[in-house]
Amino acid sequence: MAEPVPVIRKLEHALADDDFAWSLVLVGEDQTDKLATLTGDLRGPFSTSGDGKQITSGFSYWGIGPTIAWANATNDPFYLVMKAGAESFLRHWRKLRPHVENGGFHLVSLGVGTGVKDRTILSDMRRHNPDMYYIPVDMSSEMLRMGTLEPVRGARFPVSQVLPVQLDFSIADNMEELGQMLARLVDDEPILFTLTGNTLANFESDEELLGTLTRVLRPQDRLLLEVASTTRLDQESADAAADEYHQTRAFAEFVTSTLRYNTDLKIHNDLVKFIGEVEDEDALLVKIFWQNDTGEEIRMELPDHTEAVLPIGDTIRLYTTRKYSTTRLKRLTEACQLTPVEAIQSQFRYARRPNPFGLELLLLAPEGAGETARSLADDIWAT
Repeated sequence: MAEPVPVIRKLEHALADDDFAWSLVLVGEDQTDKLATLTGDLRGPFSTSGDGKQITSGFSYWGIGPTIAWANATNDPFYLVMKAGAESFLRHWRKLRPHVENGGFHLVSLGVGTGVKDRTILSDMRRHNPDMYYIPVDMSSEMLRMGTLEPVRGARFPVSQVLPVQLDFSIADNMEELGQMLARLVDDEPILFTLTGNTLANFESDEELLGTLTRVLRPQDRLLLEVASTTRLDQESADAAADEYHQTRAFAEFVTSTLRYNTDLKIHNDLVKFIGEVEDEDALLVKIFWQNDTGEEIRMELPDHTEAVLPIGDTIRLYTTRKYSTTRLKRLTEACQLTPVEAIQSQFRYARRPNPFGLELLLLAPEGAGETARSLADDIWAT
C-alpha cells in the first residue's frame, strides 16, 4: 500500500495555476485569546495622560476594519512621513543589500505592512537565491493577506515559496517557537529578519521587543531595522513630531479604527490628542490617545458585552511612536548585543524649513557573528 501524500504537498499542486484569490496562512495563536487581551487592556485604570486604558501595538492593525483603515492612511498624499519613508527605502536598501546577496538568505518579514518594501527586498534577493522562502509574520491575518499580494504579484515571487504566519511576535514564547520552526524549515541556511516602517517605535518597551527578536538570531542571521530618527531633542521638535501625525485625517481614522470596530464608543476626531514629549533624553515620544472631554461620564461596551466606565478626563491610548537619536539607537543595540554591519541615514526633504527628522536603516548582526569590517555604522555611532 502506497504511503499517503501529505496534504500540504498536494495543496501546492491543487492551487497551481488557479486564478481564484486563495490565501494560505499558518495560524499560530488562538484568536479568542487575543480578543480577551484587548478587552482586558480596555479595562485599564483611570489616566489623564494615556497611560491607563490602551490599545497595544498589533491590535491597531487587528481585524479587517483596521487593516482597511491602514491601507487608506498609507495611500493618503497628506501622510508625508509614509510617503518619504517609501521613497527613501529603495535608496537605503541598495546600499545595504551587498551584505545579504550571498549565502542563500531567506526572508522573514516581521510586520508585513503594505508589502512594498518586501517586494523590493525579494526582487533583489531572489536573483541570488531562487529557492529562498518568504515568511511574512503579523498578528493580523487580514494584514498578511493584504501585505503579501504586493510581493507575490509585484515581484512575481512563487506562491509555493511563501508561508504567511499569523503570530504576535512581541511575545517572547511566540518568537521562541517561531525560531525553532524556522530552524527546522531552513536548517543552517541564513535568515534575514526585517522590522521596517518604524515598527519598533510602536511598542511601549522598544528595548524589550528588540531583545525578544535578538534571542532568535543565530550567528549567520541578520536583522534589518528601519526607524524614524531625529537630530534634535527638545519640546519644539517633540511638538513637531506629534503634528506630523495630526496632519492627515486618514491617520486619525486608522488609529481610532480598533475602538470603532470592537466597542460602541462614538468617536469624534476632536477628542483625539496628539502629544509629543522628550523621552529619556534620547528620543522623541508621540502618544496618541482619545480623551473624554465631553463633560460627562461615558459607558463603553467592550467586546465581551461588559461595560467600562470612562470618567471625565479619562483616556484610551490608541498609538505610540517615536523618533530616535543616534544615542538611543546605540544604547538599544548594545543592550541587545547587536553589532551594526551597516547603517544608512537620511533627512526628510519635504519641508521648506530645515527639518530634524529622517530615517535610518540598519543591518544588524548578533554579537560575535564575525562581521568586523569598518562601515558607515562606525562613523554614525562615533557621533
